[in-house]
Amino acid sequence: MAYAIGEECIGCGACVDACPVGAISLEDAKASIDSGACIDCGSCAATCPVEAPKAE
Repeated sequence: MAYAIGEECIGCGACVDACPVGAISLEDAKASIDSGACIDCGSCAATCPVEAPKAE
């Protein structure tokens, strides 16, 4: 199960830096997760200040 970024995202980039496989990028000031590359580790969710990443 991969993670997805919700509407709560504020585009801070904390999750981008936390992702160990580089599956997250910023697009139009919002984070986006490549679900094919996501390893479901939860690092993004643990780092996000607004709890935007959610398990799908």
